[in-house]
Amino acid sequence: MVKLDNLTVSYRQHPALHHITGQFASGSLTAVMGPNGSGKSTLLKSIMALLPISGGQLTVLTPRARMAYLPQMAEIDRGFPIDVRDCVLLGCWPAVGAWGGVNAELLARVAKALHAVGLEGFEQRPVGSLSSGQFQRVLFARLLVQDADLILLDEPFTAMDSRTTSALLGLIRQWHQQQRTVIAVLHDDAQVRENFPQTLLLAREMVAWGDTASVLTPAHLNQARALAESWDETAEICEIDKPSSMKVAA
Repeated sequence: MVKLDNLTVSYRQHPALHHITGQFASGSLTAVMGPNGSGKSTLLKSIMALLPISGGQLTVLTPRARMAYLPQMAEIDRGFPIDVRDCVLLGCWPAVGAWGGVNAELLARVAKALHAVGLEGFEQRPVGSLSSGQFQRVLFARLLVQDADLILLDEPFTAMDSRTTSALLGLIRQWHQQQRTVIAVLHDDAQVRENFPQTLLLAREMVAWGDTASVLTPAHLNQARALAESWDETAEICEIDKPSSMKVAA
């Protein structure tokens, strides 16, 4: 679904991701882990073409309309005056577009999604009045309505209570069973070991990528911490080995 070939992504010509090679298989469920500042969010934004790549190749083998991205909670403005139903309806945008109307079928999809996340009866509530856990459930309902093949989640459980986390993990497992490709940035080792078959461990460089049990070993985790602590922000600008190329299916 997503192929990385010697991928480098830089800020002010200093790499946030450095020569990453590998692939996210279609239908895979992968956690992206690593110390703070290790390039995890940068990877998701690069896949969504929100950041330019500096070197190597990034190929996404699914149309943009079939991709869904949930950024970190801190990046979302909850002050916008919109109610829960309309927020979830935004998940229909790739299919409906700017001029499409809201019909009974779409409203039924929204109702079904809100039921799936336990928010029946919240349709008219302003999103700004919700708790963090309720708002995250709304965003997952929007993902359900979007019906994407590739789903990118950036720290979806930060500051979530255990009940909300458990419910949303259940939805992620359902997506995996439906052969959707899910890539999630996470921090909780135990949570990843229990729920995510594949893991990519980053420290700007790739430390390990593969079966979660073989990636999250003490040796690999120590290596990631050491790389993060030794990274020199004032190092010379990275020489890019290959021209950059980003490809997304039409």
